[in-house]
Amino acid sequence: MCGIVGLALHPNDPSHGGSAAALSLYEALLMLQHRGQDAAGMVTLDKNQFYERKKNGLVSDVFGQQHFPRLPGLMGLGHVRYPTAGSLSAREAQPFFVGAPFGIFLVHNGNLTNTAALRLLAQTRQRRHFRTGSDTEVLLASLADEIQAHYSEHPEARKIEATFGGIGRLMAHAEGAYSALALMDTVGLVGFRDPHGIRPLSIGYKKTKSGHLDYALASETIAFETLGFTALRDVAPGEAVVIDRQGQLHSRQLAPARLRPCVFEYIYLARPDSVQSGISVYEFQKACGRKLAQQIRDSGWDVDVIVPVPDGARPAAMEAARQLSIDYGEGLIKNRYVGRTFIMPTQDAREKSVRRKLNANPAVLKGRKILLIDDSIVRGTTMRKIINLCRNAGATHVYVASASPPVRFPNVYGVDLPTVEEFVAADLEIADIGAELGADGLLYQTLEDLIACGRELNPALEGFEDSVFSGIYLHKGVDAAYLSGLATQGRGARRSVQRRLPLPAHTTAAAYG
Repeated sequence: MCGIVGLALHPNDPSHGGSAAALSLYEALLMLQHRGQDAAGMVTLDKNQFYERKKNGLVSDVFGQQHFPRLPGLMGLGHVRYPTAGSLSAREAQPFFVGAPFGIFLVHNGNLTNTAALRLLAQTRQRRHFRTGSDTEVLLASLADEIQAHYSEHPEARKIEATFGGIGRLMAHAEGAYSALALMDTVGLVGFRDPHGIRPLSIGYKKTKSGHLDYALASETIAFETLGFTALRDVAPGEAVVIDRQGQLHSRQLAPARLRPCVFEYIYLARPDSVQSGISVYEFQKACGRKLAQQIRDSGWDVDVIVPVPDGARPAAMEAARQLSIDYGEGLIKNRYVGRTFIMPTQDAREKSVRRKLNANPAVLKGRKILLIDDSIVRGTTMRKIINLCRNAGATHVYVASASPPVRFPNVYGVDLPTVEEFVAADLEIADIGAELGADGLLYQTLEDLIACGRELNPALEGFEDSVFSGIYLHKGVDAAYLSGLATQGRGARRSVQRRLPLPAHTTAAAYG
């Protein structure tokens, strides 16, 4: 999970000039900060010159007022990093650059699942040398090679046609999740999305006072609002778009669309005020609360108050409380100045952050039977500590409900869940998980209900990428050998070897060795 944004301000609008793109990109990146806290980067294009800055840290730490005069131009792209491949080195902060053809900077959200094969092909075909372990560098090299290959076959091709041709060739053999933005000299701003549309990418626009159209591309629609842009539509799965240097939008469907957005985007990753694949994240979370309410009703638990684990579970908890006519209370107070524990790079950092992040509110909890609702339970570390906080604050009973199903399988598409040994639900029944957490009762959303939440809000949605719950992966290459190798690569190398676990009987694409 990363955040990406691209901007193309119309070149003939008199109100644009100086560092207009960089200043707007900064505002958009602030709105995407929740998608990555490890590094931030930006590149702009002014005439035929690129200007770049990237560094480890938050957006506000990487970019100061003194940097914007050094980032001129009307086109640019930005990135906030949450590393799922490669290392934590500042060298692996995005964007990445390749000098030919055109000169291309690229940012990427997602994870390729056939990185090794693509790397070998690039090293063999064009004698590419790679400076990092990032799959984004491999994606960029592959894109450059495929554009060049298109030129070799069609030497008279226009640059935009060659760009579309190269992306189409790339989609034919790149596997995994990729929503990507590229800034190309003499071409413009380019965006494309994998044929399953696993990671999000949307188009926004703004009509200027002189009647021209500015365009933006971003991971979440919320980035448009701070710029005064209006969301136009999603980039379709398997589609590429180009905003050329004259400000004109071109689009091309390059691969058959098989929409399977990552369900974790709606559960945890995206902001509730964003819209993805025609689904309001907030409304999806409310729908999860409605589905959960029926299970709570059937449980027979005697509950005095429903308490959300802030902030992600608040819409589901409020809706469940409304459906059940049970009191709703803010029993956990969040320190707004502590980052998201889930995306912190180490378990030790996460545990320390939990202690700083939440405090129990005795006014809500003391002497009451409470139901904690969380958006998801992954490692169980946070929930275990929260239950203890509530008991210490005087809660007599602590029940727990998760708005999503048990996380039992690795994520290979851009969320840092590469091994199963961290998952509290890995090899335990639900009653045993509750005992492990120290809860008086535990229930989870069913996968069927979770999928139904999406289909109710967008009937055209065929399904989600839900492998963390189902163990079913979209790409055949994600097999036992792949998952075993994943556990020893990158950040996974600092974890122990995963336990052997059974898979659902219907699962064929994934198995643990």
